Amino acid sequence: AGTRRLYLDLGGRMNLVGPKTLPEFWNRHAWDSAQLLKFVPDARTWADLGAGAGFPGLVLAVLGKERPGVHVHLVESMAKRCRFLAEVVGELDLPATIHNDRAENLNLAVDIVTARACAPFARLFGYAQPFFQKGATGLFLKGQDVASELEEATTYWKFKAETVPSLSDPRGRLVWVRSVQRVRHG
Repeated sequence: AGTRRLYLDLGGRMNLVGPKTLPEFWNRHAWDSAQLLKFVPDARTWADLGAGAGFPGLVLAVLGKERPGVHVHLVESMAKRCRFLAEVVGELDLPATIHNDRAENLNLAVDIVTARACAPFARLFGYAQPFFQKGATGLFLKGQDVASELEEATTYWKFKAETVPSLSDPRGRLVWVRSVQRVRHG
């Protein structure tokens, strides 16, 4: 309840969590994010790109707090959102680092790179490219338009992707992504 209250107070005040989604907080935000651990229970290091209101990154940090070696890198380019993330990380003493920077500028090695509501794959793969180059696997939360997003991405990227149904929303998909390389044109 304390985590939800923190989101209501801070996230609402900073307009980071849509007011219409607050009644569905646990299923729409928390459980949607937490389900990632079911698919990669041994992952220790994460990078959440476009961390925004902290989904899935803060949820992963909360759930990993007592697990040795777990660390979540919350990557967000907007300072206002970074202030929110820093408050939550500090208040809950989470194993997380906030990076107020663009993902493509970072040089971090992680097990899993993830994002939720960050960008379509055609752009997201560009943001995540440095993480893929260091051996990360992508595990992204996407909505019902995932097939068209993946199709569009093939214009710019060569990759291997597998989709599985979301456990929190039958319209959602989790997308595993490996071996991402930019397509060379001309």
